[in-house]
Amino acid sequence: MVAVLERTHEIGLRRALGARPRHIAGQFLLEAAATGTAGGLAGASLGLLVVVTVALIQQWTPIVATWTLAAAPTLGLLVGLAAGAYPATRAARIEPVEALRR
Repeated sequence: MVAVLERTHEIGLRRALGARPRHIAGQFLLEAAATGTAGGLAGASLGLLVVVTVALIQQWTPIVATWTLAAAPTLGLLVGLAAGAYPATRAARIEPVEALRR
């Protein structure tokens, strides 16, 4: 929501230049999905690093299920899409004239 409020002028300008509401919504959904996926990748990488480090310090064999490494970015993507759905629809509904006045 903060991104929508901070970028109202940009949204209005894009709408005034011919961008359709679906283009605006798509942009915000894509940004939310990319942020969620990046967070999932970062979390999975950090988790893997911790598991391997602790296993090496304890002289254990590190065992990580490969499905968990794929699940983290996928779950991050889904959370990003869910979290970005409302702000994307709100951004798509902003009228160009009203946005440019702000």
